[in-house]
Amino acid sequence: MTTEIGTETSSRPESIVFIDIPYSFIPTTSAADARTAYNRIADGAGAITASGSRARVVIPSDLDAQQGTWYQANQVYKSLLASELFPSSDPDPGPSTLTTPPQTPTKRQRIFSYSSPDNSDSRSPSRSRSRLDSPTHEAYSTSPLRNASQRLLTTPQRPVRVVGKTPYKVLDAPELADDFYLNLVDWSSTNILGVGLASCVYLWSAETSRVTKLTDLAADDDMVTSLSWVQQGSVLAVGTRRGFVHLFDCVADTRIRKMSGHTHRVGSLSWSGGLLASGAKDHSIRLRDVRAPEGAFHELHGHKQEVCGLKFSGLQPSLLASGGNDNKLFVWDIRKSHTTSVDAAASSQGPSTALHRFHEHTAAVKAIAWSPHAVGILGSGGGTQDKKLRFWNTGTGAKISELDTGSQVCNLTWSLNSNEVVSTHGFSHTQAQNQICIWRYPTLDQTATFSGHTHRVLYLAMSPDGRTIVTGAGDETLRFWAALPERKDARRETRIDDVGGRIR
Repeated sequence: MTTEIGTETSSRPESIVFIDIPYSFIPTTSAADARTAYNRIADGAGAITASGSRARVVIPSDLDAQQGTWYQANQVYKSLLASELFPSSDPDPGPSTLTTPPQTPTKRQRIFSYSSPDNSDSRSPSRSRSRLDSPTHEAYSTSPLRNASQRLLTTPQRPVRVVGKTPYKVLDAPELADDFYLNLVDWSSTNILGVGLASCVYLWSAETSRVTKLTDLAADDDMVTSLSWVQQGSVLAVGTRRGFVHLFDCVADTRIRKMSGHTHRVGSLSWSGGLLASGAKDHSIRLRDVRAPEGAFHELHGHKQEVCGLKFSGLQPSLLASGGNDNKLFVWDIRKSHTTSVDAAASSQGPSTALHRFHEHTAAVKAIAWSPHAVGILGSGGGTQDKKLRFWNTGTGAKISELDTGSQVCNLTWSLNSNEVVSTHGFSHTQAQNQICIWRYPTLDQTATFSGHTHRVLYLAMSPDGRTIVTGAGDETLRFWAALPERKDARRETRIDDVGGRIR
């Protein structure tokens, strides 16, 4: 009797036995065969959404130093495995030869594309010989790894950045308003944190942790709605619900001036030297030179609803960005804008001429930040219905990029020591709510995230050394995070001092 596969021999009648033969994948070592057989779509397909904006890139940020090192090594291993199993269609012959341009990814996100390869890249015998003549060609390599894999293993890796995931200090802030349109926290150049709580303004010293009350507006039947420190010094501007702006000298503990003019609450303030800008619910922006006689100011009109974001550029002091509840972002050049000059008299309500008017946001624009590293780069964030960060070139008026964060953008600031942007968030359709995020610019990759607040993170300020941020929320707490790196020149000075100490 003849024995066949799938049968067995015995004295009993023959019976069929089904053998479960597992299928296995045997990778090919030929780059050309891999392209012919699989035509694998390159990694990164779909990185740009259909609307042209970057999809959110999330990097695990809840890792300590050891876990971060493991994660980095795992990513290198994945890249190495992909390089070995799915090499490029044109093996790298060395730096002196050309490579095949990458394929354009298709809209359908498949791992493999089942189609015949394009014969347009067939190489002539002379070109093949010239490739073999290269001493770096893989044909002469004694390593079992491809050239691309060897480069991957020998390329220096960026050291893992250790970021504390919990605040190093938490302060109670009773009656800290849960109002998206207010700006109640600011950090001075003299390392004093100012906080507006109901009708009072409190000062907290970062050096001594001492808390003092600066003023109480209850006697005037008023509430604090915004505050902002002068860029260099101890003068604090305070905006109120009744439309007043107060100036305080915090060293002398005295009020310098009380300025009127707005008919509704002043929710945003910004300084540029001796010039103070105030934005209010009456849709107007007032510019006052605090060194001039009281009553003289200029007025800007353009927003149709409350002005909730206001920021002067640090590198171009004449540029002012304003965001409103009308979903508009305006950039004003105060030297050229057609402003209404007012001298203790009512102004006309005609529109002023803005340098740029951006209409892409679909929700209120409160989060505004100018880059301290590049002239004319402006970042903005939209509210609940928008959820996007957008970056603009104010020199050309063009949008540079945008990022869907997935949650309401409440505040925004730029790191002084690194090209990174810090954003705070509120409402979200996902579980990741009330977060603080750090984004690397211009790639917009996520560097770190922080959680802890139980309400929208409406308030954000940065320490004068640029290493610490403080956040405030409707949960009536202020949280301090060691989130950002120190200045590079400070690190260099420290290393030089250490070397000198060892030499001595």
